[in-house]
Amino acid sequence: MASVNPFNLSDSEEEAERRPNETVDTERSPSDGAPGPPPGNPFSPPADAEPPTLLLSSNRTSPSGEGISVSAAGTSAMAGSTEARVSVDVIAAQLLRDQYILTALEFHTELLEAGRELPRLRDYFSNPGNFERQSGTPPAKDQVLGPGGPLNRAGSISTLDSLDFARYSDDGNRESDERVAVLEFELRKAKETIQALRANLTQAAESEVPSQERKNFKSSPEIQEPIRPLEKRALNFLVNEYLLKNEYKLSSITFSDENDDQDFELWDDVGLNIPKPPDLLQLYRNCGTPLPSPRDTVDVSVGVDFGDLPGNCIAQEPPKKPDLSQQQQTEVVQELEYQISLLNNEKQSLAEQIKKLQSEIQTLKRTVSSPPPATLDLGTQSASNLSSSSTTTACSTDPLSVPPTDNGQYLDIRGVSEAGNDTTSVQNTSHPQSHNKLKSQPPVQFDQPNRKLSPVFQQALLSFCRMCSDSRLGAEVSRIADSEESVMLMLGRCLPHIVPNVLLAKREELIPLILCTACLHPEPKERDQLLHILFNLIKRPDDEQRQMILTGCVAFARHVGPTRVEAELLPQCWEQINHKYPERRLLVAESCGALAPYLPKEIRSSLVLSMLQQMLAEDKADMVREAVVKSLGIIMGYIDDPDKYSQGFELMLLSLGDPSERVVSAVHQVFIPAFAAWTTELGTLHTALIPSLLARIEKLLNQGEHGLDEHKLHVFLSALQSLIPPLFAVVLQNAPFTSRAKLHGDIPAIEVTRFPRPASPLQDVATIIGSREMLSALLLLYDHQLEHEGTTGWDSLLWVVNQLLPQLIDIVGRINVTSSTCVHEFSRFFWRFCRTFGKIFTNTKVKPQFQEILRLSEENVDASAGNGILTKATVPIYATGVLTCYNQEEDRKLLVGFLEDVMTTLSLSHAPLDSLKASFVELGANPVYHELLLTVLWYGVVHTSALVRCTAARMFELLVKGVNETLVAQRVVPALITLSSDPEISVRISTIPAFGTIMETVTQKELLERVKMQLASFLEDPQYQDQHSLHMEIIRTFGRVGPNAEPRFRDEFVLPHLHKLALANNSQVTESKRIDIATQLFEAYSALSCCFISEEVMVNHFLPGLRCLRADMEQLSPEHEVILSSMIKECEIKVENRGMSDAQGSMSIASSLVGEDAKTKFLSKMGQLTTSGAMLANVFQRKK
Repeated sequence: MASVNPFNLSDSEEEAERRPNETVDTERSPSDGAPGPPPGNPFSPPADAEPPTLLLSSNRTSPSGEGISVSAAGTSAMAGSTEARVSVDVIAAQLLRDQYILTALEFHTELLEAGRELPRLRDYFSNPGNFERQSGTPPAKDQVLGPGGPLNRAGSISTLDSLDFARYSDDGNRESDERVAVLEFELRKAKETIQALRANLTQAAESEVPSQERKNFKSSPEIQEPIRPLEKRALNFLVNEYLLKNEYKLSSITFSDENDDQDFELWDDVGLNIPKPPDLLQLYRNCGTPLPSPRDTVDVSVGVDFGDLPGNCIAQEPPKKPDLSQQQQTEVVQELEYQISLLNNEKQSLAEQIKKLQSEIQTLKRTVSSPPPATLDLGTQSASNLSSSSTTTACSTDPLSVPPTDNGQYLDIRGVSEAGNDTTSVQNTSHPQSHNKLKSQPPVQFDQPNRKLSPVFQQALLSFCRMCSDSRLGAEVSRIADSEESVMLMLGRCLPHIVPNVLLAKREELIPLILCTACLHPEPKERDQLLHILFNLIKRPDDEQRQMILTGCVAFARHVGPTRVEAELLPQCWEQINHKYPERRLLVAESCGALAPYLPKEIRSSLVLSMLQQMLAEDKADMVREAVVKSLGIIMGYIDDPDKYSQGFELMLLSLGDPSERVVSAVHQVFIPAFAAWTTELGTLHTALIPSLLARIEKLLNQGEHGLDEHKLHVFLSALQSLIPPLFAVVLQNAPFTSRAKLHGDIPAIEVTRFPRPASPLQDVATIIGSREMLSALLLLYDHQLEHEGTTGWDSLLWVVNQLLPQLIDIVGRINVTSSTCVHEFSRFFWRFCRTFGKIFTNTKVKPQFQEILRLSEENVDASAGNGILTKATVPIYATGVLTCYNQEEDRKLLVGFLEDVMTTLSLSHAPLDSLKASFVELGANPVYHELLLTVLWYGVVHTSALVRCTAARMFELLVKGVNETLVAQRVVPALITLSSDPEISVRISTIPAFGTIMETVTQKELLERVKMQLASFLEDPQYQDQHSLHMEIIRTFGRVGPNAEPRFRDEFVLPHLHKLALANNSQVTESKRIDIATQLFEAYSALSCCFISEEVMVNHFLPGLRCLRADMEQLSPEHEVILSSMIKECEIKVENRGMSDAQGSMSIASSLVGEDAKTKFLSKMGQLTTSGAMLANVFQRKK
């Protein structure tokens, strides 16, 4: 016997609603069974395929001692493996019936939290009548309030949530005056409610619409029936409830204020005895959802008696059940096959009848000069025969007239008319109607009965057929279209009413229907309305929906031609150019590009260009401006008015200056390649476009005396970089060998690394040329021409060599070498330029021009004219942009040699090292060049000149940060150790910054110890005691790396030695040296004061060092003495607080305020001072 769990809940409220036949019956006997499915239905599940499931009862004791029997019955879908389930609605009904109100309330709350609200519980707990009492006294113990029993109404309106349970407390009776006051208040509220209800009833009676007017409203949908007061109050309540649930609290307050005559906290205020409907969300979800068929929703509960089972289906023989089930399934299949054969036979007989009728029609056409109206005898045919024989039939000689073997629902036939053969697809229906293909065909005539009924009687008799033709929809249904034009007219009338009733998520399914109707509809006004519907079909279309609409617009444009596209589609775009939703404006921007090929050329270069220009300048959404730029690129691909060149150039500059990166990226990917292709056709790419950008760069450099605008420089240079592939294509297409390029024969494939990776397919040289095969053929001839035949007569290449390159090299020499951004931008530009034009061009045309300017020969070392260019950005850009294009062994040797020569030349001529530093920084960013740079530096380490060795030592500081620790240990530290023992003291001093950088960045203890020992030797060796330059460099390095170094290194090494240096500086006799050391110490202590310093180090080294420095400042600069005093006072307070409190770093409020005050004073004083050069030295001059 299967067990039934009465509390095995349904999965959802929907499942409970799909089981209307499941009930809880406390009076039925457990042996009563539900009737099974009818045995005659072959599609119903067989009774003997399921195990018997008996009705069980589950009892529990109620508070009154009564037993509650819960009977449940169910059928198992998996041969009894799953126990039966009782719906939540059944449990809720039982709880309410037995007055388990609190249990039902808790059950209702849990269902709400799970998102499965039950209508029964919702209606019960929202009805105040279920909880009202006659007075403020609690109910008697023996009083049971059932849903069917009498309700004792009270004067107040209360629900379970608002009951005042304090009235029923155990502290005795209330004071009589309090009860009277409460009852008076409730009576007053009841009277107000009654008056409001009477007013509602009066208004409802007065606003009752006569039946004739309601009929007019139904027949004329454009006239809307006025809202009734009751409906208005109900809608107001639901709207306010929606606003509160979705956190629109301010809107709810405003809405309540505007409807101050309604109580939004109480549903009963809406009207008398009106059940509360579902909320707005449920109404919206269910408004367009059809009810499922009963066959899908009914769950039948059955109880099977063992005596009723067949003899071969008893429980003792379960293995035979699958055989019986299979047998019944076989019977069903046989029945279906029999029906299919009947349908096929009927189909064949119909086809033969069609042939027979067709032959008769042909005979009549040949014998009669003017054909009479065709009369078909339809009296003896079935419904399917009527619909088939009333259509135009197929010619017997046409092989396509043979009926296809389909499912019998549709029948494809060939229609023959005077105009020719037309194919129609006729669906079998129960109404005999004639679908005439052409208006010229005669109307269908029907047999009239041999009766003598009067027409009036006959019309009155037919009026009992329930047909509706007085409404809009009824008129459409009763008037079947009889031609393509009438179909289009009907669709134009119906689609505006269909679209609002289709779910938003599925409205794109209407796009083909709307477009087809808009294409073929004869009325311009209706076409405009349909296209308006298309562009407003979806409130905020996503990418896929916009693509679907754009695809439809392009198909429409291809079908109707440019004139109608201009007249009908463009106005729709113009209307939404300032729409509040960015997705709609995005649709407009994308439409302008998609429709560009199908517009008149005058419109492309005027109206559409102006629309896009306006959106580019005014739209605030990045994605809209990005789409605008892409559409502008497409317009540039179709524009042919040379006068629009200047407008296109301004659009390019405007879009390049856009603050959004995605917009600028679209400019480089789409707009600039398309614009360059147009200028190539105009012949102005190298005569106007590129020179204009170069002129703007030079203008920037000329104005950059007070600071170069690096952003504008980046904009112009990036545009030039995107023009390199089109320029190279122009060089190939205008070469002397272009006419000799042939595609047949063995053409080698282009190397993958031949060209830099393009930003988009439009920047691929193969795409610009036309094909990779043509490009490969041209590249072979290009390399051969450069290597063997020269550039004579090659105007485009000569312009690049003689005008573009010299101008670029001149610009490079004028940019600031200390600007790493500018150096990097120009380096990338030259790298892409050289890689695009090829190795032969780089070696024979680019490198000689740089080498001529740089002049690195030994005889020019001391010449002042030869040193100027070596200190500018030409050096790093030539090294990193030209010499690194190709990574062969000879290329690397050339780069190493160039850097060695520059280092030597700059060192020997005492020139600034900024250009060499910029080269090392740019190359050091790529780990590929670390070994190469270390090779260059080792050349400097072993150089005979101390100046070159000093330069090499300083370059190590730049390289340490990017090199991995293995190379630091194997290559950098040994070189620095070698230089630290150099005979020249200046070389040894030059190694200190590099040692400090190692202490700042390296984590290996062995390395740190080696560096620490070397720095200790500099500080403690007696030979360095009077080395003022060494002390200055050490203090400067400590101030730079101390805050970032390891804390132990800072506490045990840096601060103690700074204390020693400050103490020694007190006894310095030379005032200039004393000022220099004090300056560096002040900067170092300022940087280190922000670090956490232990109490011991603070007391033993940091504070004594500050006091020594203050002693110097008292004589040199009283202003700095004030700052140092504040710092000392703050440190002393910190030390005192640490001693008073166990928690390290805790400070009292007063000390915090003092510390903040000192910090404020210190920062304000530092803001007034400068620590650079002579100005700081002047500050420390003793006042006279």
